[in-house]
Amino acid sequence: MSPGAQGHLAMLAFSALVAGSFSLGGLMANDIDPAAFTAVRFWLAAVFVGMLASLRGGFGTGSFRAPWRYAVLGGLFGLYFVLMFEGLKTAPPVSAAAVFTLVPLMAAGFAWLLLRQVMTGRMSLALAVGAVGALWVIFRADFQALLAFDLGRGEAVYFIGCASHALYTPMVRRLNRGETAVTFTFGTVVAGGIILSIYAWSDLVAVNWADLPLRVWVALFYTAFFATAVTVVILQFATLRLPSAKVMAYTYLVPSWVIIWEVLLGNDTPPALVLIGVMLTVLALFLLLRDDEVRKC
Repeated sequence: MSPGAQGHLAMLAFSALVAGSFSLGGLMANDIDPAAFTAVRFWLAAVFVGMLASLRGGFGTGSFRAPWRYAVLGGLFGLYFVLMFEGLKTAPPVSAAAVFTLVPLMAAGFAWLLLRQVMTGRMSLALAVGAVGALWVIFRADFQALLAFDLGRGEAVYFIGCASHALYTPMVRRLNRGETAVTFTFGTVVAGGIILSIYAWSDLVAVNWADLPLRVWVALFYTAFFATAVTVVILQFATLRLPSAKVMAYTYLVPSWVIIWEVLLGNDTPPALVLIGVMLTVLALFLLLRDDEVRKC
């Protein structure tokens, strides 16, 4: 399998795992402070990634040189997750997923500023088709609902987090100095854990951890292991093999996965017309599978 194909397969898994965060996060967003939750999540993720690194022979010499790089990446990723859960206090999971679909376009803009990556015509078409398909899925084939779209407080807060996520993607390629994805992930989550622990220390101490409902612990384990440790490795793995715009284009699949998660959790089943949007997102991904490379300015 070519490096590009590996990157695409990794991002397919990434989109499915990320979608679970929206549904599970929506269930417990009001049970605990978002910064405190994310700090513990990052430390658990650091344990998981550290164990993975030890199984693969540990970290190489010089893996943590220029630690300021990890502080930048950890800060960006931490900000995204905190604002995600803050937004989910009022925004429903599918609505938040709508905001998440803005990430590819923002990532493309940041990639041009930082890496001078320019999208080809096919990539631009794919992003446009994917956006239309995602919006169709998000609003469940209801054109009137689409026309009446109005961002609430939760969606606006989460939009700022999505901008942080979009900036994070090209920054990985900009700051990486040959470190493996596991090493870079470990440095990122440890730095994020330190920053968030300092910021949310009073909330961390105030939380009565023993009395938290089970849904918080389920979401904590899932988000720490699958939606942080695993997806950060996947994201950095894919970012080193694909242009930033192609990497983040897979976010267009997230609303479809969110709907599947919502159905599995016993919520409403979307109308059959929603499948039109799913087909459009698949078409967008098909366009992205072509071996176009970004041009350098």
